[in-house]
Amino acid sequence: MSHPASGALPLNAPLYIRIHASDNVAIVANDGGLKAGATFADGLVLVDNVPQGHKVALADLAEGDEIRRYNVVIGYALKALPRGSWVHERVMRMPVAPELHGLPIATIKPPVLAPLEGYTFEGYRNADGSVGSRNILAITETVQCVAGVIDFAVQRIKAELLPKYPNVDDVVGLAHSYGCGVAIDAPDAIVPIRTLRNISLNPNFGGEVMVVSLGCEKLQPERLLPPGSIPIVDKRGEVEGSAALDVVCLQDDEHVGFMSMIDAVMRQAEEHLVRLNARRRETVPASELVVGVQCGGSDAFSGVTANPAVGFCTDLLVRAGATVMFSEVTEVRDGIDQLTARASTPEVAAAMIREMAWYDAYLEKGRVDRSANTTPGNKKGGLSNIVEKAMGSIVKSGSAPITGVLAPGEKVAQKGLIYAATPASDFICGTLQLAAGINLHVFTTGRGTPYGLAEVPVIKVATRSDLARRWHDLMDVNAGRIADGEASIEDVGWELFRLMLDVASGRKKTWAEHWKLHNALVLFNPAPVT
Repeated sequence: MSHPASGALPLNAPLYIRIHASDNVAIVANDGGLKAGATFADGLVLVDNVPQGHKVALADLAEGDEIRRYNVVIGYALKALPRGSWVHERVMRMPVAPELHGLPIATIKPPVLAPLEGYTFEGYRNADGSVGSRNILAITETVQCVAGVIDFAVQRIKAELLPKYPNVDDVVGLAHSYGCGVAIDAPDAIVPIRTLRNISLNPNFGGEVMVVSLGCEKLQPERLLPPGSIPIVDKRGEVEGSAALDVVCLQDDEHVGFMSMIDAVMRQAEEHLVRLNARRRETVPASELVVGVQCGGSDAFSGVTANPAVGFCTDLLVRAGATVMFSEVTEVRDGIDQLTARASTPEVAAAMIREMAWYDAYLEKGRVDRSANTTPGNKKGGLSNIVEKAMGSIVKSGSAPITGVLAPGEKVAQKGLIYAATPASDFICGTLQLAAGINLHVFTTGRGTPYGLAEVPVIKVATRSDLARRWHDLMDVNAGRIADGEASIEDVGWELFRLMLDVASGRKKTWAEHWKLHNALVLFNPAPVT
């Protein structure tokens, strides 16, 4: 990454950022953008007004010429573009998606980095060996019909019961829109079912599974959580068998009137609260972190500041023995060759290709392709198309070998860098990463979003200093300092790593936790609705 010239520059001097020496476009770094006629230190003169984060041609481009950023072809010029021109989506043709055959398979063998030892956090050890960063009572619903009842009960629990149990952080209802009116036996119905099942078993819930059912729904409690789903512990602390499923069924004859339902939910909730309240944090190695990384409201700085810093932190976490998962199929699809090359084995590469092909077919059913991903905000922030967006998104994964792949809704069972296949929707991706077992979430944003989850802490990283300044009480880390020249990618990566340990330990709260900003869970259901 380079600026047009080195050395001291006048305040507010025109600046651009070029990612790779082979790139023929760069992005304007100045807040508010630059007007036509602005002259950079290397003599480049803008032909057009160029907004901040948008691309400027560094050389004359003829019609049909490659437009290159990240040393990747992100498009082709639709007309001649003189040096200094504004390069945006209306003057570019997007490349076709790369084929899923003939890819490099496990060809990159990065040097083995020294283990990162001695880093710990204070977490809640669970019966299955996992570790939570929070101590939360989650109430699982089998069907959306009971959501109002659970919401009413949760408010009562928080007001009347939770103050009695100070070691419990929160009570959350796992509301969703699934459970009935769906083709529950369709092959793809396994995706939302296992997603909800694995969310119910998230490490932050301490193995205390409580279910509220309507009674007549298609997704019956025994189907959602069949025998063997929930580990229990005997007096010696050894995992032994499976706990009985704790279900409150609203259609049971014993419930006469609404308040009898609420009383039953509260009565059962208190049994779980007693056990959760007895838990204490203990010192555990950083290897017990399970971190999901995601981006939303991305801009052209995402791949310059926040995502590279997250990528550096990802490498630190992998060196510490932790688990890190990156996701968002459409936002990595155009870099599939990079991912298969980084696969630790041919089997991992094949699994990534399988997930890409499945999602290609899913989009084709809807008569769209990966180009449907980009938003008006992405484009306003300088991202011309999904190819450019993907190149900036992938860098969140750092440089470690990819050691595993999860299909949507599956739960992680290994350490290292994992590709968890999900849609790119912020809400669906976050929901699926919860199901995969994260105990901490990192979310980068350029345009800005107040996104948060009730189930795990969400650390938000701003790509630009202007966003961090304006949203000072929503952004947890300002990666814009990298573009400002005030910090390096490594500096911000280490800052994020240390913040993760503090947040996971409960020593610090994220802004989303402070304001109790909680987005709804959104289950991915590729199966038919009846």
